[in-house]
Amino acid sequence: MKHQVVTPVSRRNQPEPYTRVAVLGAGSWGTAVAATFAKAGAQTRLWGRDPAVVAAINETGQSPQHLPDVALPRGLRATDDMAAALDGAQAVAVVVPSRAVRAVIAQAAAHLTPDIPIALCAKGIEAETGLLMTQIAEEELTGNPVGCISGPTFAAETALGHPTAATVAFPFTHRDRLDPDESPALRMAVSLSTESFRTYVSDDLVGVEVGGAVKNVIAIACGMLTGAGFAENTRAALITRGVDEMKVLAEALGGRRETVTGLSGMGDLTLTCSSATSRNMSLGLQLGGGTPRAACFDGRPVVVEGEMNARSVTDLARRVGVSMPICEAVRAILHHDADLGATFAALWASPIEAEPRALELSFDHPASDTAIQQLAERFA
Repeated sequence: MKHQVVTPVSRRNQPEPYTRVAVLGAGSWGTAVAATFAKAGAQTRLWGRDPAVVAAINETGQSPQHLPDVALPRGLRATDDMAAALDGAQAVAVVVPSRAVRAVIAQAAAHLTPDIPIALCAKGIEAETGLLMTQIAEEELTGNPVGCISGPTFAAETALGHPTAATVAFPFTHRDRLDPDESPALRMAVSLSTESFRTYVSDDLVGVEVGGAVKNVIAIACGMLTGAGFAENTRAALITRGVDEMKVLAEALGGRRETVTGLSGMGDLTLTCSSATSRNMSLGLQLGGGTPRAACFDGRPVVVEGEMNARSVTDLARRVGVSMPICEAVRAILHHDADLGATFAALWASPIEAEPRALELSFDHPASDTAIQQLAERFA
């Protein structure tokens, strides 16, 4: 009697979206995230500190200060009352600058039950502790599933419905693997999915978050060299070697190198290093063109995440024993008054290494003296 071979039936996952969502942070990206949830069908509450921004969203259906050209979905409502924003929420996205994450999470904690998943949309590393954004949330919360949302996503383009993709990352528990449809990652992913916003799912929080933090620093470097008059070859080299710096840090912290080649790493890096719409790239362009830091952005106090991350990323890299020369160069220029031209000339003239790190090769650059002299002159 022949044994019949049974072919497993492939099952397509069909998770249920969250129907009530809170978004904390009414800046440009927070408003775009809230608009995406609302477009996808969720009853969405957007919390912001500024009563004028909240009033404008509710009264006009627009955010004149942050997204002036975007008509927001009718179902989106804003509030400056944290308790009201979180009342009845099944899931929460935190979309504030990285330096405000701890305070906002601590404020929200009093209104959350342990079953509500929290997705961090801030990108960075806490300067005082070296913690990633999700690790900060885990310290401040009790038992909530904590993940992140990251990718190449300019706020205005997302809100205007340009085709956009991002990664939703949460740890997968044993129960999540047995029943993925009930996992926070899948449910958050479908809750954000619209005709123009496409999501992918990951379980590698470290890899996703490292990409988001490091790309801001590399973008400043790209801006500096572009502002100094260099072109596509230079930027391509910085982007590629920047990805390598992401990989070594992610791996050292327990993440996966392959994650860095995805949307939250290579994708976000490419976007941020290619457009002055990015504050990080814009800061670099101005500095590379000779504008003093205090005069950048016409003297306005603009928050540039990569400026703070240049210090926190390299502090963490030093602590875990990995080399990140581009990030170190940006740190030296921004925080230690190093000369921009001399710093990048020295970077280009540094010892030659193997691109596959496994070869473990290093030898002197034969034209290092000439490179340092001529490149420094080009910057001058």
